[in-house]
Amino acid sequence: MSNELKKCPQCDCPYGYYMSETSYVCPDCNHDWNPVEEGPLIVKDANGNILQDGDSVVLIKTLKVKGAQDPVKIGTKVKKIRLVEGDHNIACKIEGFGAMGLKSEFVKKA
Repeated sequence: MSNELKKCPQCDCPYGYYMSETSYVCPDCNHDWNPVEEGPLIVKDANGNILQDGDSVVLIKTLKVKGAQDPVKIGTKVKKIRLVEGDHNIACKIEGFGAMGLKSEFVKKA
């Protein structure tokens, strides 16, 4: 039996506990997962290049932003990206817009 707690990959609760040799369970959302299956997050840009935390990317499409008057224009360079799980798998800050999530399919590595 393991006393090690693991962070839940679904809700980020830090109290995921050992259930069996191949299973951990989250007490908050009841999600169960196999920690052996966890691997590094691999995110590719529109051209198939692998992105890493801290990379710079360029938008290949003009993107509308909810709540903003103007869209983020094609060719906008975004520095110091951070890769995250989910549909919008790039977290970044864009000058004039602030913090935002982007889909990797709309960027290319700079």
